[in-house]
Amino acid sequence: MSIIEKDAIIFHPIGHIRSPFDKPEGMPIQPAGAKDIEGHIELYAPLEEGLKDLDGFSHIILLYHFHGNSEFSLKVTPFMDTEERGVFSTRAPRRPNMIGMSTVELLSIEGNVLKIRGVDVLDKTPLIDIKPYVAKFDAVPATRFGWLEENAEKSESLKSDGRFV
Repeated sequence: MSIIEKDAIIFHPIGHIRSPFDKPEGMPIQPAGAKDIEGHIELYAPLEEGLKDLDGFSHIILLYHFHGNSEFSLKVTPFMDTEERGVFSTRAPRRPNMIGMSTVELLSIEGNVLKIRGVDVLDKTPLIDIKPYVAKFDAVPATRFGWLEENAEKSESLKSDGRFV
């Protein structure tokens, strides 16, 4: 039994993220590269009541499952680099728990459907949770960016080449 299996935690999707991307190749690699890309969230109808008051926020944080991956790697060569890095120092999807996170703009809520902009995920991505983005809490000043110091600008222009499928 591996450490990953030992203390299992089970999450169930609360809905799905819909996007124009039906395959990883050519997708933006971060929300910064998907500024104008619109999509929507189809929240499961029984959970609609949980959306109360969310429309007062301009941005939301999405936690989701990288459903296009079936295995993880502890070392990966990220999109914004040519050198192999430890997976925890990257945003690569091939992670032990395959959890992704994106901050997107919330355009509107109609029933159990949330229209969003800045979507950088595969179509039909299982959504695990939604949290309101609050700059006072979530935008903390950082002083170091590790290996990304020289590469972060690439997030706006690089597209996925399918290396993590």
